[in-house]
Amino acid sequence: MDLHHSHILQTSSLLPSTVCKSSTKVMNEKLSLPIVNKHGPCSGPNQGKENIAPSHTEILRRDQARADSIHSVLSLKSLEKTSLQSKPGISIGTGEYQVAMGFGSPKTELSLVFDTASQLTWTQCQPCAGYCYKQREPIFNPSKSSSYTYIRCPSATCNKISSQGMQRGCSSSSTCLYGVTYTNTTFSAGFLAKETLTVTSSDVFQGLLFGCGQRNRFPNGGRAAGVLGLGRGWFSIVSQTANKYHKIFSYCLPPTRASTGYLNFGSANLPSSINYTPMSKSFKGTYYYGLDMIDIGVAGKRLSIDRSVFSTSGTVIDSASLITRLPPAAYRRVRNAFEAKMTNYPKAPAFENLGTCFDFSGNASFLMPTISLYFDGGVEMPIDSTGILYFNKISQACLAFAKNDGDNDVMILGNFQQKGYEVVYDDANGRIGFGADRC
Repeated sequence: MDLHHSHILQTSSLLPSTVCKSSTKVMNEKLSLPIVNKHGPCSGPNQGKENIAPSHTEILRRDQARADSIHSVLSLKSLEKTSLQSKPGISIGTGEYQVAMGFGSPKTELSLVFDTASQLTWTQCQPCAGYCYKQREPIFNPSKSSSYTYIRCPSATCNKISSQGMQRGCSSSSTCLYGVTYTNTTFSAGFLAKETLTVTSSDVFQGLLFGCGQRNRFPNGGRAAGVLGLGRGWFSIVSQTANKYHKIFSYCLPPTRASTGYLNFGSANLPSSINYTPMSKSFKGTYYYGLDMIDIGVAGKRLSIDRSVFSTSGTVIDSASLITRLPPAAYRRVRNAFEAKMTNYPKAPAFENLGTCFDFSGNASFLMPTISLYFDGGVEMPIDSTGILYFNKISQACLAFAKNDGDNDVMILGNFQQKGYEVVYDDANGRIGFGADRC
């Protein structure tokens, strides 16, 4: 194997760490929010069974549920025929990554799962008139905040809820009610309200719309207080802070459970070395950020996959999906090229939806080929060495790409392949950026 287009990894590096390693590479405490893996040591002390890390099997099944729901919502054939109002919610998936933000005056710090495919930001609220689950911090009490205000019903703002694909209602006291459903077991319903939101010590926003949840279920939330909606849409934090941040945000995801990443808003901390690809126009009018994939490379050689393979399905980038989902024809080409470079290692059984697996037992280190993704605009994204194989155990390490069921199923660029990059969402200028060596 060509060493110039290979990664050498120590097998011992695959074992999980129990010590938090904070990332300080480009994180600015005044501009950045730390991102933690909800089940890792950086998320704070384990507080009982609610924070027991799920098994790899459970993680992949949750991720499959999110992929299935994204596919059901984002069939390109149905995008032209189906309005946003009638789109169902999507599974929150593994919901691994959390950030903390301040709500109210005085502020209450709350941990939220951040999601680039959700638009409404919500948190559990006292008095929990319906049901609240156990969360890490005390549940937000709006009666103790001087800046909390209800939205009246009827009103133009309240009417926006239904036009943005959520459930809308009016209480007996004429206050606006919202409902957002992800799955049968994950949902939030309560009061639509305005509140002061503290993003960083220097950036405080007054009168931001959010959901003050009175009836909530979030079994995969890892004790988070709610969701930070970073998708497209009228209610999104990205849209509500557009005057300040110009619809630009970026993140570096933690490379392991035992490390931290960061979330930035605005362009103040972005270098000129970011490589940008145009956003796809196919997903305009949805919550999702699309981009145009054109090819994949293995071991330094482009596979020259017909571009129609990717354009037939379309591609979205998603912070809360784990594994990248490829069109069947693309998956077969990547699998065959990768396996051809891995003949020194015995094959292992498939693991859940990961069908290309290897056994590294008895190897102190191993060699694997590089993989690169190619996007419109001449952008190449070499995948970090930690984003190529998903390890269930040393004897079962699997190529971290899954095959979609059909050619029309949307390709999903998952967070496992985004590791090592600062990923920039610039919705105002219609582009997605990738910054190497920023994490």
